[in-house]
Amino acid sequence: MRVLNFGSLNIDYVYSVDHFVQKGETLASNALNIYTGGKGLNQSVALGRAGVKTYHAGAIGEDGQFLLDFLKKSGVDTTYVSKTDETRTGNAIIQTDKTGDNCILLFGGANQAISKHQVDATLSCFDEGDFIVLQNEINEMPYIIQKAHEKGMIIVLNPAPMNKKVSEMPLQLVDYLVVNEIEAAQLLERTFSEEEDVVIADALVEKFPNTKIILTLGEKGSIYIEGKKRIIQEIYKTKVVDTTAAGDCFIGYFVAAIMQKKSVEEAMNLAAKASAIAVSKAGAAPSIPMMEEVLNH
Repeated sequence: MRVLNFGSLNIDYVYSVDHFVQKGETLASNALNIYTGGKGLNQSVALGRAGVKTYHAGAIGEDGQFLLDFLKKSGVDTTYVSKTDETRTGNAIIQTDKTGDNCILLFGGANQAISKHQVDATLSCFDEGDFIVLQNEINEMPYIIQKAHEKGMIIVLNPAPMNKKVSEMPLQLVDYLVVNEIEAAQLLERTFSEEEDVVIADALVEKFPNTKIILTLGEKGSIYIEGKKRIIQEIYKTKVVDTTAAGDCFIGYFVAAIMQKKSVEEAMNLAAKASAIAVSKAGAAPSIPMMEEVLNH
């Protein structure tokens, strides 16, 4: 069993600020750091560091070679990443404030240069029962989901960033759907108060009855939802430095644990531990821990 992550590859420009810049404001940053990033890359790093055979597919520009080098060091096979000279590698402008919160501005770049030919060529190398992990930072998402389903792959989707493109995806074909409260509300086209986690969970099951759902709730932890089954996972408290890759780390470790035949309870707990370590460090992908560190946490 293998996992293919068909996802984004970004160069992250991270500015440390006292507060997020406001309309009309010019703000001096305290520091600038350049990191590997992108939800796709982050999740591949988490998968690789969690110890499963991971392949990444996507696209970079001529400026993105160091992203592939980083993936390889994390145990990820980059055979299915294409390189284009027609656009820059995708990048993100990230502000991180004193509390560790962040806001992100994305430029798609090469992430939006995926062709159907690349999709077909890549998926032809994978089999029924292999996992495919997806986000919403590359193009051709409806086509990828449809073709992966036709092959019998197990589809894990984190539909972030949430936008109108998600409505074009055949979400009923997804096996595992990972969303936070805001994304869930947008999917359901409803608004919820903070006290309505149970209501959100029930509404997600009603809309996606055949899908296993993970609802992440920030400081309140996360909930695994499968029909009437609910597994609540609390967070591991730690000093928050940077939350950028917390969700990506959680997803990678959860999927890896399921692939390693761990129970859902074990997978949720392992993912929570890993993401707690990630938020205690600066950067996106560089903050994601190795399995040994998680097990010793």
